[in-house]
Amino acid sequence: MVAGKVYNARGVDELVALDLDAPREARGPSVPLLRDLADVCFMPFTAGGGVRSNDDVRTLLRSGADKVAFNTVIVDDPDVVRTCAEEFGVQCVVASVDARSTETGHEAVVDAGRRPTGRSAAEHAKDAERLGAGEILLTSIDQDGMMEGFDLELIGSVAQAVDVPVIACGGAGEPEHFVHAVGDAGADAVSAASIFHFTQYTPNDVKRHMKEAGIDVRI
Repeated sequence: MVAGKVYNARGVDELVALDLDAPREARGPSVPLLRDLADVCFMPFTAGGGVRSNDDVRTLLRSGADKVAFNTVIVDDPDVVRTCAEEFGVQCVVASVDARSTETGHEAVVDAGRRPTGRSAAEHAKDAERLGAGEILLTSIDQDGMMEGFDLELIGSVAQAVDVPVIACGGAGEPEHFVHAVGDAGADAVSAASIFHFTQYTPNDVKRHMKEAGIDVRI
């Protein structure tokens, strides 16, 4: 909860909380944890991890989430994504697309990165858009936590394939990385954690740098 309070105080535009243990433990989202987080976050809030049914989505939205992220269910039960988009609106359906680099490009993976789908990240994102996803949260598993920069090739391939906003995630280590993700690769937004936990940079430092680079951001 401390991190949520800090992000809230530092003017973060949106918070994403994914329960990565849920798919590993074959359970639904940790609703009490997410509810506690929602109580201290006065910003748009996306919750995910273990979402497998309309009831999971309904529970998360009633617990304070503004959007819900879908991952494994996009492959295992795509009708859940479609019916949730119809029932709750595409504006709250976020496709969480995880990808790994391969010899031929980038392959989408599910189950917290453990199961390959046999589809490219771009194809997977496009399928999610067809099902009703209003946003793509795109994470490079290879770059996540490395703080060496976003996978620009991955971002570009997905951004060109879909017509909905793409949020790039995985690899930010300095403000210039955000500029490259948006200005060079075509991401509509950027998400990060390690840079704010392990460096001196704050979200406003990054926003100011992006503003100076000519990217329209709210400070």
